[in-house]
Amino acid sequence: MNRHTDTQYPSLADKVIFISGGASGIGRAFVEAFVGQGSRVAFIDLDAEGGQALARELGSQVLFRHCDVRDIERLQACVADVEQTWGRVDVLINNAARDDRHRLADVSVAYWDERMQTNLRHAFFAAQAVAPGMALRGAGVIINLGSISWMRGRPGMACYTTAKAALNGLTRTLARELGEQGIRVNSLVPGAIRTERQDAMWAADPAGLAAASQVFIDQQMLKFRLDAGDCARLALFLASDDSRGCTGQNFVVDAGLSIQ
Repeated sequence: MNRHTDTQYPSLADKVIFISGGASGIGRAFVEAFVGQGSRVAFIDLDAEGGQALARELGSQVLFRHCDVRDIERLQACVADVEQTWGRVDVLINNAARDDRHRLADVSVAYWDERMQTNLRHAFFAAQAVAPGMALRGAGVIINLGSISWMRGRPGMACYTTAKAALNGLTRTLARELGEQGIRVNSLVPGAIRTERQDAMWAADPAGLAAASQVFIDQQMLKFRLDAGDCARLALFLASDDSRGCTGQNFVVDAGLSIQ
């Protein structure tokens, strides 16, 4: 049973999916949704305890490896481990990121570099790691997680919005570069998605979670809060053969928030 959708994609059965940041939030929804399709899911996360617990919960279809995506050698080793264990990686989802807020004046060179490592650099090197195997098989899917924050020019998160805007450029270039090898590359761009982390952040705001949620609903065209499952359903489509003609594009899941 798939807790995120009633739709089944036969082309995803037994596919090998590699997801970064899969222990919680949107990444966890991805892991659960692909397991529900009969895929084999390998995921990495900085949260060893949470990742191990999710892997135990979901069973033998799931492989978890502890990894800090800022450590590129470890990331590459995890990709190689999955390819050796399950023979290939069919779908890469570059999900790991943190949207920590910061004042412009407080950003140091070291902080800027660390934010790029957390939110951007690993996506390139993960794609670099899986591309040769995908090219040999003449098929593969790479999904980069974007954000409407850069489209809206949101303040207080310049490091994050810069990284997410760069992922848009990376997506388009990789789609062009890898298309002849049968590899499709797209960006899945979430809006205001409810996760435990986001709820905790807005609950700490003086106005409170309910008021923050209402602000998003008022600005959206569709009048309900999105959750991680809304992103998971689109990821399933983009990974499946049903989206065989889609590459180099931004697919936005934001209930119309980015259109002002």
